[in-house]
Amino acid sequence: MRYIPNSPEEREEMLAAIGLASAGELFRSIPQDLQLKRSLDITEALAEPEVIALMEKLAAKNTAAVKPSFLGAGVYSHFSPTIVDHLIQRSEFFTSYTPYQPEISQGTLQYIFEFQTLICQLTGMEVANASMYDGSTAMAEAYLMAQRVTRRDKIVVAETVHPEYREVAKTYTQHGDLKIETASFDEETGRISNLSALDDNTAALVVQSPNFFGCVEDLKALSEKAHAVGALLVVVVTEAISFGLLKSPGECGADIVVGEGQSFGIPMSFGGPHVGLFATREKFVRNMPGRLCGVAYDKNGNRGFVLTLSTREQHIRREKATSNICTNQGLIALAATIYMETMGKKGLQEVAMQNAQKAAYAAKKIASIEGFELPFSAPKFNEFVVRSSNLAEEVLAKLREKKGIIGGLALSRYYPDRPNEFLVCVTETMKKDQIDDLIQSLSVLG
Repeated sequence: MRYIPNSPEEREEMLAAIGLASAGELFRSIPQDLQLKRSLDITEALAEPEVIALMEKLAAKNTAAVKPSFLGAGVYSHFSPTIVDHLIQRSEFFTSYTPYQPEISQGTLQYIFEFQTLICQLTGMEVANASMYDGSTAMAEAYLMAQRVTRRDKIVVAETVHPEYREVAKTYTQHGDLKIETASFDEETGRISNLSALDDNTAALVVQSPNFFGCVEDLKALSEKAHAVGALLVVVVTEAISFGLLKSPGECGADIVVGEGQSFGIPMSFGGPHVGLFATREKFVRNMPGRLCGVAYDKNGNRGFVLTLSTREQHIRREKATSNICTNQGLIALAATIYMETMGKKGLQEVAMQNAQKAAYAAKKIASIEGFELPFSAPKFNEFVVRSSNLAEEVLAKLREKKGIIGGLALSRYYPDRPNEFLVCVTETMKKDQIDDLIQSLSVLG
């Protein structure tokens, strides 16, 4: 237990013992103009019952937790079995850190190995790493990996890739020699259409499927076009539940698959922490960022789990490192692993089917309301765009204020030229009467 001096006399005595006249001298290396000359604007210490009462009061303001919400756009509301929270709070998991010593980290290494295996099965790829921070940073790392593999300096990214993902990737690459060009989408289908930027200098074509508008892309056709010019196809997946229904990106010719695993038993948590997925083909493994867990055998033939590849700068020479990712999202990856193992193949398929069916029901009903239409014709999973005869922000504001419904996301936040459109997401957590309430409310507003 640390000793904390309680009286001014004790503090002065301790300072004198180390040759200082005041506590301020401890911070003399900090420039004077950067030092705060006043007390912090914080409350006095509260008793435990007072803290609990304050937290309950603040929690009551979180109306999004009780209102029906049709928000998606990269973070999704899904049911998570209670076993997930129960197991990840076991002390051996909750306090574990990076497995530098495999002989005492077998449990951690084993679940990371299982996580990698499950991601490979879902994505249809041959190798997956031990997770990344989130989907956006995983995509940014895919840009850099494609550059290393092809030795080309141009990325063509679809305009229908999550706008925030594209901003993160831009931040990663803005001071390097990568050139990023954006490919537009078809106004009728909602899919990427203009591939004129693809050429012999392109390192990768980056697409999201289902894309930001909820439209499922034709990955097979896109892979053929990318490969025709020697470029890689990078597929981004923000809604991991879609793996339970759609053909895997690997089957469609993807070279790198990145995504967000938040849907696998991980709370929305105001946007994080979440877990990034990264999978690729075995021939590219040495250019993959992060770490890779594998199986090894000792001289007696006993199986053990080890780090077989670690291309981060803490482990090898910095100039040879493929990534500055410093650790993996171990606890979150464990939660995703437990979710996937608990649900199983059939369970994941059932959840995906419920998402698709409920979204299809909502889309059909909304499209039949006067003043509303669905602008895009491409197949959808659990998200779709609605076009209103009125400003989307006004429609959504009225839904919140008058009906207590969070109706979706106004696209004008990311696409200013689409002021009348909003993105609606329907997952398995939405009940039919909640969907019907949305439909009824829109019909009144329309």
